[in-house]
Amino acid sequence: MTVRPPTLREKRRYVLARVLPGGMTVDPKELYFAVAEAVTSLWGDDLASRVHPAVLAIENGCAFIRCRRGTERELALALSTVTSCAGQKIALRTIATSGTMESLRARLQETARGAPGALPAGTGISVGGKDVEVIFCESQKIDVVEKGFKNAARFFLTTQDLEDK
Repeated sequence: MTVRPPTLREKRRYVLARVLPGGMTVDPKELYFAVAEAVTSLWGDDLASRVHPAVLAIENGCAFIRCRRGTERELALALSTVTSCAGQKIALRTIATSGTMESLRARLQETARGAPGALPAGTGISVGGKDVEVIFCESQKIDVVEKGFKNAARFFLTTQDLEDK
């Protein structure tokens, strides 16, 4: 079978979505099932077959999801309805849409550099007398995990919480 020329290929778009809460590991296959279920339950079987979503990769806490050109809006709306994946509570927030994965990876590297004053992952800080480790920091939101062997709890802080202390 010969390869189709670019003019005859189906046009696709790629959506970059952040997986929240940060620092969570998600299986791409399980995320595909969650996304497919969200698209089908929101738009029905007919439009779901036209969107044809596929989870291609998960890198740096973000998912690369492919769809057909012209259905990016429907996919982005369906992504916002995903609430769980393999029994874990998650949320998907659309960051960008593009015609190539390379441009989305470049965009991801720009956001990974972080905003000025952002805390890098792995930084140890003290909050309320407890030692915690930063696992994710984006603009106004900071996710931290309490250090220790037992009762490791996840906290969600804002930069305003840190400034008040």
